[in-house]
Amino acid sequence: MKHVRFLLLYTLLYICGNVRAVPGDSLEVGLLTCEPGTEVYALYGHTGIRICNYATGEDWVFNYGMFSFRQPYFIWRFALGECDYQIGVESFSRFAREYAARGSSVYQQTLNLTAAEKRRLWALLLENMRPENREYRYNYFYDNCTTRARDRIEDAIEGEVVYPESDTVRSYREIVHQYTAHYPWAELGNDLCLGAEADRAITEREEMFAPFYMLRYADGAVIRDASGNERPLVSGKYKVVEGRGVMVSEGFPLSPGECAWGLFALVALLTLAERWRRACFWWLDLVLMTCVGVMGVVLTFLFFFSVHPTVGSNWQIWVFNPIPLVAMPWVVWCGFKRRKTRYHVFNAVVLMFFILFSALIPQDFCAVVVPLALVLLLRSCSYVASYRKSFDRKENAS
Repeated sequence: MKHVRFLLLYTLLYICGNVRAVPGDSLEVGLLTCEPGTEVYALYGHTGIRICNYATGEDWVFNYGMFSFRQPYFIWRFALGECDYQIGVESFSRFAREYAARGSSVYQQTLNLTAAEKRRLWALLLENMRPENREYRYNYFYDNCTTRARDRIEDAIEGEVVYPESDTVRSYREIVHQYTAHYPWAELGNDLCLGAEADRAITEREEMFAPFYMLRYADGAVIRDASGNERPLVSGKYKVVEGRGVMVSEGFPLSPGECAWGLFALVALLTLAERWRRACFWWLDLVLMTCVGVMGVVLTFLFFFSVHPTVGSNWQIWVFNPIPLVAMPWVVWCGFKRRKTRYHVFNAVVLMFFILFSALIPQDFCAVVVPLALVLLLRSCSYVASYRKSFDRKENAS
């Protein structure tokens, strides 16, 4: 990031000294939309603003998606939803080379702005480039590199941008799934963390958090002035970087759902063998409760402490919570010693209610929730049944 920061500072000093000399009619403004990459943070594509000055030969791309993993406590702050992104700028030639090397195409929508609007947009971007204005609190759905670019363009326009209406009602999760369809394990991570808020119907404007939805709405948008006159927002669209296509690498051959149902079948067979042999596979409970408990710690942390959008409405916390991790030592010890514990009764009741009423919960659960809930329910019911048999034997003996 050192060379990027140097470029930012150098560019800021250079262009701020020339801002007054830039005539608006010599500028061309384009909204850039980049195809997705294979990294998790690049699965949804990217948006930038290109400003080309034909009078001076300058050609810049402003980008609100700059961040660094080297920031202090980056992972911790990202989990809390307190991660700061910043605006960056680089030459278009450098920008194009990066995406061409990745294999991603880049599309430009040339904006139909007046000379005054172009100058105003240029000034707004320069103002954002100042050190005191450069950073902003990133929000995945509500304030990201695409929404920032849209908002700056709207701020520069004299009038109102009117976007076309959509004929389909979508949710945040549906749009996310469109971009993670070829990455099921990344999709699992998203679905584990996102709550019911991600499944509500969203507006056309909210859909614009995704770069290619922004591209689609900009295509049909018009600028309406105070007198009611309209002109199209986009005057032309063309591909400025020809990508060869991003190659999706072959990952794990099984999907998360297939693995979860396979685990359920394996645990069912082991539980039958356990009951047939009148044994106690305490190690199986140790593994299951540890895995579910660790997942529960993550979800509980996000639920109560993170300011990320939608994570505070996650009903999956009924299955994935820290209780199994806390109760595990006592439960495993009781199983090993063949002693009764009320945890299994409590756990079975909670899981049965969750499974029975899950269809009424306004949330699209991730693929592993139901099979893992059934795994835990099976283990608890098996122990409850063994307690009952032991009680009946004592009754018969007496």
